Amino acid sequence: MRSGDISISTENIFPIIKKWLYSDCDIFLRELVSNGCDAITKLKKLSSIGEASVSADEIFSLEVFLDKEAKTITITDNGIGMTEEELIKYITQIAFSGAEEFLQKYKDQDKEGGGIIGHFGLGFYSAFMVADRVDIHTLSYKEGAKSVFWSCDGGVTYEIAEGTKTGRGTEIVLHVSEEQAEFLDAARLTAILHKYCAFLPYPIYFCKAGEDKPTESINDTAPLWTKQPSACTDEEYKAFYKKVFSDYADPLFYIHLNVEYPFHLQGILYFPKRTNAYEPAEGQIKLYNNQVFIADNIKEVIPEFLLLLKGCIDCPDLPLNVSRSFLQNDGYVRKVSEHITKKVADKLTSLYKNERDNFNQYWDDINPFIKYGCLRDEKFYEKVKDILIYKTTDGAYMTLDEYLSDAASHGHKNEVYYATDAEAQGQYISLFKKENIPIVLLPAVIDGAFISMMEAKNADVKFLRIDASVSDALKDGEGENKDAVLALFKDVIQTEGLTIEAAPLKNEDMPAVLTISETSRRMQEMAQMYNGMVPGMFPTEETLVLNLKSPIIQKIAACAENREAVEPLCLQVYDMAKLAQRPLSTEALTAFIRRSADIMGKALQND
Repeated sequence: MRSGDISISTENIFPIIKKWLYSDCDIFLRELVSNGCDAITKLKKLSSIGEASVSADEIFSLEVFLDKEAKTITITDNGIGMTEEELIKYITQIAFSGAEEFLQKYKDQDKEGGGIIGHFGLGFYSAFMVADRVDIHTLSYKEGAKSVFWSCDGGVTYEIAEGTKTGRGTEIVLHVSEEQAEFLDAARLTAILHKYCAFLPYPIYFCKAGEDKPTESINDTAPLWTKQPSACTDEEYKAFYKKVFSDYADPLFYIHLNVEYPFHLQGILYFPKRTNAYEPAEGQIKLYNNQVFIADNIKEVIPEFLLLLKGCIDCPDLPLNVSRSFLQNDGYVRKVSEHITKKVADKLTSLYKNERDNFNQYWDDINPFIKYGCLRDEKFYEKVKDILIYKTTDGAYMTLDEYLSDAASHGHKNEVYYATDAEAQGQYISLFKKENIPIVLLPAVIDGAFISMMEAKNADVKFLRIDASVSDALKDGEGENKDAVLALFKDVIQTEGLTIEAAPLKNEDMPAVLTISETSRRMQEMAQMYNGMVPGMFPTEETLVLNLKSPIIQKIAACAENREAVEPLCLQVYDMAKLAQRPLSTEALTAFIRRSADIMGKALQND
């Protein structure tokens, strides 16, 4: 047996240290299993060009073996193996990547890199994150090669000798340290394999000491995104979605990405169905490199607004092992991100043009995502601006142009009336319904920012909540006793900050409505959103509009001289208007109930 020193290549190590940083110990299993996959891929490539002899019926696979009593984890592959010279070259020289050298050597025969995962040569040394000692047993595919044994305890020295392995491939044995004993738990290892290796291209079998090798691998070697879209069925897309994201509900629809040029990109993006119209939209985009899981929701690669979706993206050309600051400034990464955005916008446009009924049905679920995309990405907005639709209180779906055209026929040009709560604002909605004026529903949290953006993009268009003002289209004639009614109510209702007006409304059943200034309400909402609101910073600008055509208001005006009788009626009208707008305070509600009882009692006495 001989001894030697591990050679650290300072020329290569410093760039790697800057770009590669493991944040989780469980990454070791991903790296070692990926190395095993690379070893098999290399052998298959050599076989395909006649440089290695492999039986036509040989089954390539990997095995992860746990011996809890011996405190070892063993990763075995039947790939290319290593000679003693290669083991010293690739293992003992940190940052010398065998994968990279292999790609350079055979780049003319394999333009796409053969699906080899390794890049920097540091992956093997992740084993020492959990192990006190690591042993390697390997036998090269080369004719006449001898088995090699290598062992290192994590220091700068190693031992190497002739080994006893009889079958081609590599076996790595990790002697797990006391501090990392959690990785000797079978459930823990299984979870890591499912997380990182669920879609690796060769079968992976997980075994425990004392048990037979399972008949089924823990991974799917041909995930749906690796197939041609034309070869996939709707049922397969749905089944894959439910399996990967543990969602019992079917997705609304999906986009299958399959790009060969100018970069290699595959994946499937799903538009999930929300179970609650008011729940925040949360997605999950899983990023892969040659079917190896890298991370969830890397917004430097996946546009931030697309993270509201669910899906898998596999892009082997991305420099995924570098820092996020590098990704943010990398032009290639931006091109990938822009391409994904374009494909999503194209899919939405196609649905709108070719399946408008389905697009309308999807809108309730997908509109927060689309609106967020418009707010975050100018290019996305430009691509989808003509397919933005609005759902009305009558259940119709209209584009902005369609709405404005309809609204103009009812006398309010370039105004979009909207409701945020169809039930709470039902009184106001009824006013507009009687005049056949459409009301769009904008109940989501994001809608406030969205309508502000739409007003900025369409300078002549104004969005008004239905309780913001009384449209001229809802008024009728001049009305009578206006001055007398105003004088009476202003004298009785002396609420600071309240403006009182009178106008003849077409709906005679409504004595009064309370409106809130659109500008002041938006300012309040914005301040609350950013937790910066100081009491009184943006005072509520409310207006009580008395309906001069209401029989109740007319009778109150006629009895104005009987102050004792009309004063509670004036207060009652005001509280009723407030109730249509919002819940009353405890004190105001108590007074309203008592006053209601008094009014009913007097009405019964008169009978």
